[in-house]
Amino acid sequence: PSTQEVKKRKRTPKQVKKLSQEPIRPGTPEPVEGREHVYVQTELYLEEISDRVIEIDGECQTDDFLDRPPTPLFIPAKTGKDVATQIEEGELFDFDIEVKPILEVLVGKTVEQALLEVMEEEELAQLWSHQRAFAELRNAEFAELQRLEEQDRRIREEKERRRLEHLEKLRKQKETAEKIAARAFAQRYLADLIPSVFNNLYDSGFFYDPIERDIETEFLPWLMSEVEETLQKKVLGRMMLDSLIRMVVEKRLDEFSRPPPPDPTEAPAEEPGATDEAPQVSGEADAAEQPIAEEEETDQPVDEE
Repeated sequence: PSTQEVKKRKRTPKQVKKLSQEPIRPGTPEPVEGREHVYVQTELYLEEISDRVIEIDGECQTDDFLDRPPTPLFIPAKTGKDVATQIEEGELFDFDIEVKPILEVLVGKTVEQALLEVMEEEELAQLWSHQRAFAELRNAEFAELQRLEEQDRRIREEKERRRLEHLEKLRKQKETAEKIAARAFAQRYLADLIPSVFNNLYDSGFFYDPIERDIETEFLPWLMSEVEETLQKKVLGRMMLDSLIRMVVEKRLDEFSRPPPPDPTEAPAEEPGATDEAPQVSGEADAAEQPIAEEEETDQPVDEE
């Protein structure tokens, strides 16, 4: 190695001692999935084998040489076979003689095993037959038990239904008797009540003649409205006539109240005419007053109506 490598590999005496004490173990490949490595002793003498020996250069200051025992001799590991045995033909056993008991044993054991298997099969067949018979018997008993339980259930349901029907019948009989008694009591109680109620209702106006009611509600109101409308028309005509008469009378009264213009030439001749006109005015006044009196006479029945 070069000087640089020597410098890099230079270590302290403690490190060198530690490295010399630690054994160097070669690495092994990783085990496959589901397995693991196991260390097994296979040789009598173990020898550490490595492809490359680690070389380390180091320097140290040593003391004087001390006495030490001599280095033991190197004894390599043993290889090959240490002991062997030679067996000649016919030394161990004679096949024809020795195989007979073995064959008898094998045949006997095989026959015995076959007999045991046949007996076991027969026993199993008998057990299965007994089991089937027992299952059939149990199923029959279970069916009979279910039938009896169903019969008992039907009997109990029928008994309960009959009891409920009897109770319902008694209730209906009691209810019918109560209804009959109530009906008889009501008939006796209402025997005199119904005529009195009808009489009271008839007196109160709840029962009426439809023709009479129609006349009272439809015809008479219509007749009264027509009569009232006719009377209103008559009253309106009389009022208009009264107003016209009053206007005429007031106009003539105004004309007659003014003195006529004096005429000296016709004064002697008009005097008899003035006397003649006076009765006319009085006659006209009487004619004007006569409708008024008639109107007053006709108004009285209207007021009465």
